[in-house]
Amino acid sequence: MNNKIYDTPRLVIETKDITLPNGKERTYLFVQPVEAVCILPTDDEYVYLIRQYRAVIDSYILEVPAGGMDKEGESKEDAARRELAEESRLQAEEIIPMGFVYSSPGFCTEKLWLFEARGLSPCEDLAMDEDEIIEQVKVRKEDVFSMIASGEISDAKTIALLTRVLTKEKRT
Repeated sequence: MNNKIYDTPRLVIETKDITLPNGKERTYLFVQPVEAVCILPTDDEYVYLIRQYRAVIDSYILEVPAGGMDKEGESKEDAARRELAEESRLQAEEIIPMGFVYSSPGFCTEKLWLFEARGLSPCEDLAMDEDEIIEQVKVRKEDVFSMIASGEISDAKTIALLTRVLTKEKRT
């Protein structure tokens, strides 16, 4: 049996009765947001993160620009370009797909599509959302993994995308 608790165009929350592969039955909570994009603006020497206030944790956090794919008919790449412009005030000549990750698959269906943005230039075309308090932070690539190890970068999607992009660079 399914029981919807909350239902909006951006997010559905419901409980579902599930039969597991071992035959056991359980009721699970499903948090089902729209899919999202995460973008790492980068050049040869730096990555460009954002420091954003997050009300849920009442703190500023270093992260990559990201946002929901909630515009009808918008492709993943178009959403990535839009979020890059809105949050980083940058545009990119090249948007490189880097796969996807699930944010928290124990209860959430959210799929985060990862992109690297190269060939950066300033862009003031799109306004930030009124609830976004953001500043751009330029980080040397060589400092990224020590910042992750120290906890200075603690956002999971950001760690996943930084790791995917920077370890790819080391292999090539």
